[in-house]
Amino acid sequence: VQLQASGGGLVQAGDSLRLSCVASERTFSSYIMAWFRQAPGKEREFVAIITTSGRGTSYADSVKGRFTISRDNAKNTVYLQMFSLKPEDTAVYYCAGKTAAGNVYDSWGQGTQVTVSS
Repeated sequence: VQLQASGGGLVQAGDSLRLSCVASERTFSSYIMAWFRQAPGKEREFVAIITTSGRGTSYADSVKGRFTISRDNAKNTVYLQMFSLKPEDTAVYYCAGKTAAGNVYDSWGQGTQVTVSS
């Protein structure tokens, strides 16, 4: 499935931002979806994951309580709502998907830049 991420931008510390990731196929509902991010000079890191139904979610400790992942299978879209943004949240954010039976994320969006100024 092809993924298209959007919603990034330049915000100030404490602001909120919502990222979206739209999938090209209706098989989206069978994909476990996740968000990752990569800051300059750092490795890509896990941010959040959501099950196919949307009833199960998990977060990295660094964003727990501030970020919310959700999905709308009718719209083939997964979201990442980010609150109380910090400068250390600055990164390129990627959405990714894998089938329930898969071990690796085989679908990746192109990334959207989030920059948080202090």
